[in-house]
Amino acid sequence: MGVLAGLRSKALGGKTIGVMVTASHNPEADNGVKLVDPMGEMLEQSWESYATYLANAETTDQFIINVQAVIYRGGINISQPANVVYARDTRPSGAALVAALEDGLKAIGVEGGGRNAGVTTTPVLHYLVRTINTKGTPEDYGEPSEEGYYSKLAAALKALLSGKPNPPPLIVDCANGVGALSLSAFSKHVEGVFQFQPVNTDLQTPGLLNYKAGADFVKTSQSIPPALEGKLSAGQRAASFDGDADRLMYFYLDEQTSQFRMLDGDKIAALVAGHIVELVNAAGLSGKIELGVVQTAYANGSSTKYLEQRLPVKCVPTGVKHLHHAAEAFGIGVYFEANGHGTVLFSKETLALLNSHQPSTPEQTKATEDLVQLTKLINSAVGDALSDLLLVEVVLASKGYTATHWNSSYSDLPNRLVKVLVPDRSLYKTTDAERKLTEPVGLQEKIDALVAQYEAGRSFVRASGTEDAVRVYAEAGTREAADAVDPTLSATPSQSELAFKVAGLVYDEAGGDPAKRPKEFR
Repeated sequence: MGVLAGLRSKALGGKTIGVMVTASHNPEADNGVKLVDPMGEMLEQSWESYATYLANAETTDQFIINVQAVIYRGGINISQPANVVYARDTRPSGAALVAALEDGLKAIGVEGGGRNAGVTTTPVLHYLVRTINTKGTPEDYGEPSEEGYYSKLAAALKALLSGKPNPPPLIVDCANGVGALSLSAFSKHVEGVFQFQPVNTDLQTPGLLNYKAGADFVKTSQSIPPALEGKLSAGQRAASFDGDADRLMYFYLDEQTSQFRMLDGDKIAALVAGHIVELVNAAGLSGKIELGVVQTAYANGSSTKYLEQRLPVKCVPTGVKHLHHAAEAFGIGVYFEANGHGTVLFSKETLALLNSHQPSTPEQTKATEDLVQLTKLINSAVGDALSDLLLVEVVLASKGYTATHWNSSYSDLPNRLVKVLVPDRSLYKTTDAERKLTEPVGLQEKIDALVAQYEAGRSFVRASGTEDAVRVYAEAGTREAADAVDPTLSATPSQSELAFKVAGLVYDEAGGDPAKRPKEFR
C-alpha cells in the first residue's frame, strides 16, 4: 500500500495522501490499511481496483509488472513528487505493517520516506491530510498537527458553550484503543469546561481492544460494556468510541426502569440535523442554504419519518463513500450510519455565506456565530468520535436536554439483523439503494408478501461485502408484530421473528441443506 499511496500522490501532482493502519471496530488480531485522499476523504473509488490488483500479485516479479500496469493505465508521471503521511492504531501488528509500508514508500520515491504521525486515531490522520493540503489556501483547515487538531476543537467547544452551564461529567468507553490516548490529550485543553471519565483504557493487556467494549459492542449487543456495570447511574449518559475512534454510540439507563437505552447514529443525526435547521432559521438564512440528511437502508424507519418532517432525506447504498458523496450535494449535509459513523459537511458556498452574512438582530448574530463555530468543531473530513461527541454535548447543552429528552424525539421501530450463509453472494443484486432485490428473480416478491402482513413492516436483503453471506434486516410497527410472525404458534418469540422468517426464505431459495437449516429460520 505504500507503493499505491506514492503512485496516488504522483497522479495528483504531489498532493499529500494519507495511510492509516487499522482495523477499526474489528478484533485486535485483525488489521488493515485505509488510504486517504487529499481533502481527507476516502480513496477515490476508481483506485480501489488498483489496490486489489497490486495486493493480489503473488510474486515480486508479478508485483512489479502490476505496478507498471497501474502507472500506464493511470497515465501517471513517475517523475512527479510524492508525499504521504501515515499513522497506526494500537494493535500489536501495527508496527510490522508500518515497517512494510515504509519500505513501499521508499521504493516508490516518496519525499523523505513519508511523514510518520505515530500512534493516533483515524480522524486525526484524516485531519492531517486535509490540513497539509490546504495550508496557506482559501480552504485552510487548521494547523497540520495533532496538537492543532485538539486546539481547534477546544476553541470551538469553548465558544459554543460560552454562557451555558458546563456539561455534567461524561463517562467515555474508549474500547481499550487509541481513543484513550486521544481523549487524554484533548482533556488538557478543556480543563474547567468539560470533564471526562474514561473507562476501558487498557492498552497493555493483549486481546482487550474492542473486546466487550466500544461502539460496535454497544450497537450489536444492545447493552452497556461490562466495565461500566455498577458505574452508570440511572439517567446518566455515557458514550463509546470504537477501536480507532471514528464511531460513536451513546447510551443510558432508563430513570424509571434502569433498562438499557441506546442512542445510535440515527438518534445523533436527528439531534444534530434538527439543531442545525433551527440555527439556520434563527440566523435568517432559511431558503439560502439547502440542508439535507443522508441515510442507508439500515436507518430505522422511525428516524427517517422524523427527519422527513423537517428536511430532505436521501437514501444511498451502504458505505461511507456513498454517504459522503451524497452529503456533498447539500449546502449542509448530515450523514450518520446507524453504527455511529458520520459527520456534517458544509459546502464552499455555505462557508462563504456564513462568513459574509450580515445579521440584522442579536438573535441572528448569535445563530450565525454558532454556525461558524460548528464548522470548526465538526471534522468534516470523516466520521470522528471525539468531534461528534463534542457536537452532541453542545446541542444537548443548547437545548437543556438530558439523555431521556433526546431519546424521546421518536421511538425506534423494533428491528432485527440476521446473517444467512449462502453459496454465492454475487447472486444477490439490489436496486433502490439496496432496499429491493432484483436477483434472484422472484425472491423480492416473496419477501414483500411476508412483510405486508405487518403494520409498518419493512425488510431488505443485501449481500455481505466480505463473505459469502447475506444480511437480512427487518422491522415492524410494534414489538409483537416484529416478533410474532404467527400468533397461533406456540414457539418462543426468538423462534418466530420476522427477520428469521425472511432469513428462512432466503436460506431455502439459496438451496440450503434442510438438515443444516438453523432451527430459528421458521
